Amino acid sequence: MVKIFLLFSLFFSFSYAAELKDKEDLLTQKIKSFISPSTFVKDRAYIDIIFSPREDYYNSEGRVDSVKIIQTLKDNGILNLFFKTPREINISFKTEGTPLFFIKIMSDSLRNIGYYRYVSKESSFNESEFIWKISLISEYAADPLILSQELKKSNCEIVDIIRETHSDWSYVINMKNAKLNISTLEDSEEFRLKRSLYSYWLDVSKIDKIEITSSSRNDWYPYIAYYDKSLKLLRVIKIDEKRTRLKLEMRENTHYIKISDIYSLKNIKDDLVLKPTIKK
Repeated sequence: MVKIFLLFSLFFSFSYAAELKDKEDLLTQKIKSFISPSTFVKDRAYIDIIFSPREDYYNSEGRVDSVKIIQTLKDNGILNLFFKTPREINISFKTEGTPLFFIKIMSDSLRNIGYYRYVSKESSFNESEFIWKISLISEYAADPLILSQELKKSNCEIVDIIRETHSDWSYVINMKNAKLNISTLEDSEEFRLKRSLYSYWLDVSKIDKIEITSSSRNDWYPYIAYYDKSLKLLRVIKIDEKRTRLKLEMRENTHYIKISDIYSLKNIKDDLVLKPTIKK
């Protein structure tokens, strides 16, 4: 009986050791993918120290935490995302979410971290995955840490990061619980839309009606688009005449609305004042 117990103990000890070795190999492989071979060899002893305990770099599902790895490498001066001169950067985003919803979230996130001038190079969609590829000219690669923090505001998570070349990066993003990072209208709380170069997006999931007041200084020709939770377009209202007051009713499944102007947002010089209400 004692021999059997010892055999089981040895078996599980070896299994645990093998599992730990596999984890170490995965972590090491991911670290090596972010830095040059010469840097890895030169700083190997230091890397072993800063990535200890190694278990901290795996999530609850046993997957390596790419964002945390990059943060540790950056904080310790091992990963440099800057270039000597501006160069073309190619970024690929992959997700299982709805394409239009995903592009809206990514576009807003990129703009919020300072990436305005990028070019869409390619997109593809099948039943299991949507891929969006962009390129831009920059003196530094997109900072995964800043992008990760921005995406969290929309309930999105970077699942994996692949550095394909010095300037080509690929991101796998989970948007299962995604939402737009925009203001939510509440019942009877007045809300003001300040002058902007971009259309106004609002979460209207908690209200049923909106009354919009526009000052006489505005030349507002309303454009209102209604969307569901997945950003599927439900309907559009276009009014080709100047309005100072407009009442909107949220129909079933309306989750977001976009408020704009048929011709130009420059027509809106003063605030648009919104008064949301819930049906009694």
